[in-house]
Order: sequence, then C-alpha cells, then structure tokens
Amino acid sequence: MTSFQRWSSRVRPIVVVAACVVVGATVLLSQAPPPQRPPQGPPTASPQGGPPQGPPGTGPQRGGGRGGAPRVVRKQVLLWGEFTGGGAYHESVNNALATLYRIGRVSGLYDAYIRTDPQFITKQKLTVKAGGRDWPVGKNLDSFDAIFFYGQREIPLTQQQMTDLISFVKDDGKGFVAAHTSFNAFERFPEFGEMLGARYDGHPWGGVEGSVLVLDQDFPGMKEFPPVFTFRDEFIQVKDFSWETSRVLMNLDTTKFDMANPNVHRGAGDMPQAWARMHGKGRVFVSGIGHDSALWDRVDVQHMYLEALKWALGMTQADVTPRPKPEPK
Repeated sequence: MTSFQRWSSRVRPIVVVAACVVVGATVLLSQAPPPQRPPQGPPTASPQGGPPQGPPGTGPQRGGGRGGAPRVVRKQVLLWGEFTGGGAYHESVNNALATLYRIGRVSGLYDAYIRTDPQFITKQKLTVKAGGRDWPVGKNLDSFDAIFFYGQREIPLTQQQMTDLISFVKDDGKGFVAAHTSFNAFERFPEFGEMLGARYDGHPWGGVEGSVLVLDQDFPGMKEFPPVFTFRDEFIQVKDFSWETSRVLMNLDTTKFDMANPNVHRGAGDMPQAWARMHGKGRVFVSGIGHDSALWDRVDVQHMYLEALKWALGMTQADVTPRPKPEPK
C-alpha cells in the first residue's frame, strides 16, 4: 500500500462523519419553529398618572428612524444638584435627584439627566479640541425643556451662564423647579432671586413638627395633601417676597410657633412654603419642602414635585394668578 493510500484510508472516515453532522444540522434547523416575539400585552396605566405604559420602547413617539423604526421622544429634564458653593451639605439631594430620575424613567414622561456641576448651564455649544478638530461634548440648555434645581450658596457660575439660565426661562418659555435651599443660591446674581420671586431668610425654628395649610388644592400636586397636614421639616422663611407676584400654594400655620423668636422677620400667617409664578414666558415652581432625605420617600412629596415638573414642562395647565394673603386667625 502506498503512502497516499494509507493517508486516504485514515481521512475518509473523518470526512464522512463531518458530512453527516452538516446534513443533520441542516435538517434540525429546517424543522425548528420560527423565533417568537415577546408577548405584546395591553398597556397599563402608569402609577404616577403618566401615559399608558406598554413594553419597553413604547411610549411617546414620532417620526421614524433608520429602517422606519419609530423614535421615542420625551420631554428632557436636567436634574441639577450642587453644593459646591459651601454651607451645610444636604444628604437629601441624593435621594431627590435619584427619586425624580426614577419617576421619569418609570412613567415615561421625561428623560432625566443628573448633574452635580454647572457644565450644561450655557447656551454655548460645548466642544473639546482633540486630534486637530473640535468635538461636541455633552449638552447645553437648548437640550432641555425644564430644570429641577436643588443647590445653595455661591455655586461657581459666570455672568454669561446666569444670563443664559434666566433667558432659558424668561425668553425661551422653559420651566424651573426649585427645592428647599435653592433660593439661598446665587446671592451675587439678583436676577436669580427675581426669577424665583424670593430670597432665603433662614429657618427660625430649625427642624420641627409643624402644620402646613394647602391654599390651592386645584394646583397640580396639591390634591395629594389634605387641607391641613403636619410633618417635620426645616420650615423656611423668605424675604423679598410678595403675595402680589406669586400664587402661594402652601403656607405655614404660625399659630403654634413662637413668633417672638428674634429670627422671625415675617408676620403671623405669612410663611409661604410653596408657590408658583410666571417669569416672562417661563413657569417657575418653588418649595421649601425637602430638607430630610426621608421626605423624598413620601408619596405626597414625590407627587408634588412630579406634578410641579409636569406643569413647568407645559404638560398640564394651572391658574397662577396671585391671590391676597389670608387674614391671620
């Protein structure tokens, strides 16, 4: 037997086995059922009262992407929490940003972007030079429909950035929702206080139990609360505030507080805790509620800030006509 014949006798069984494997696989594939699409059940209502929720990828859509696939379009919200300007750090900012991010994602009402720096607070196009060309970096104010802000003190912001921020609300008609310490921020920029309608003037009694009066239960987010409710918080005091330019939604019941406290600078029944107003074309909501991290786990507080965001985004309507201060009892 030649060497070729000996090699051929060894290889022939391997070729036969390989051919059998290929033929067998072809038969099995031809008999396999077609791939099954995931079940497309009926959409269910969002627990936050948002649009119906179907399988992932459904929700508000428009147009078509490549291949005709629908492109999901939602409101865009910047969640901006910053304490780099000094003062007491608030642990609650973490829970606040995470909670509003989760609510937007679960409800499908908006896409949220968390930032703890002011990089996006500009109308300039953000770029970085690399490889001999300018590359786009991140987003700017034109990318968003509203801002949720939880910060304090002198956050490093240039005059141009502040001008762009005010224009974002006043000229572009976008929304701004401010929580707890926010009217204590940017004291060097009077235009920021004018936009919010007030400045911070301390919390005379510290963290205490108190009764809050809901003055407008028709405003979005207020129906979750009873007309009078009691809870613990740092109830804020404001200055440079006028009942004639903002619609007060919540007011502290001062009848149970020591108004002779030397740190109290307002009269009886004159401690607004939440209000809404227009600033130019834009919508502004401000609330002092939210000092303790646990408050952001409360459904009523979550609902208040969600509905405030929806109103600021123009998704709901409300009367923000200022009303006179109630007479003290």
